[in-house]
Amino acid sequence: MTNIKKLFLCDNFILPLIIINALVIFVQEFKGVPAWIGYMDNIFTLLFVVELVIKIRSYGFRNYWMNNWNRMDFILVTISLLSLVQFASGSQMIPLNFLLTLRVFRVFKSFRLIRFVPNVKEIISGVQRAIKASYVVIIAFFILLFIFSILTCSIFKDVAPEYFDTPFNSLYNIFRIFSIEGWYEIPDLIAERSTLWNAFFTKIYFVLLLFGGGILGMSIINSIFVDAMVSDNNDELNEKVEELGRKIDLLSKQLENKN
Repeated sequence: MTNIKKLFLCDNFILPLIIINALVIFVQEFKGVPAWIGYMDNIFTLLFVVELVIKIRSYGFRNYWMNNWNRMDFILVTISLLSLVQFASGSQMIPLNFLLTLRVFRVFKSFRLIRFVPNVKEIISGVQRAIKASYVVIIAFFILLFIFSILTCSIFKDVAPEYFDTPFNSLYNIFRIFSIEGWYEIPDLIAERSTLWNAFFTKIYFVLLLFGGGILGMSIINSIFVDAMVSDNNDELNEKVEELGRKIDLLSKQLENKN
């Protein structure tokens, strides 16, 4: 029993299980897959439940829950239990069609691989720092997107209803233009359906839209986000430079005192 406990507390044992389970989930979505593949997925789920129980009994629930990765594991394993409910109940016992969709939640078990990524804590803290630094710009960007989606909808909804018939559809397609996805196809289509002068102003409008939202807007967000991501490394470098400067000043004072 002690050996089993040590085994489930060892990351070198759990990591291969997660990887194999992720591959099983991937293969299971193909047609004509043997039934034993589904049984394997349920076996892995049971193994993760055993891991969860052993960790809670070993660390205590309070200490177990204090760890962020353990909380994530607990939530993902709990979600994956839905597939076991579906397997155990069967369509005859609980004839509810929505249970067939519960198997989708199995894919969330693959998120457990994230905690084994090297330097993942630094990456996550960098992302959090970047979001805090750029959230104002992101909000401003979406306000700009919202305004232009309504404006574009009111101007072009009759000319290109497949793109701008509603504000929601317009919002999606303006975001596509901001991301430089099909930015030239939409204005070219509108230009074909318009007079010469309308076609000219349409292309000018979408070029300005692309430049303001796509090139400037997205570039500013990316630059702020990336700068915040690497700021931790810059802070460490600045601290080393300041420490080196203090040592140089101290050495200079010592030389002055000797002279």
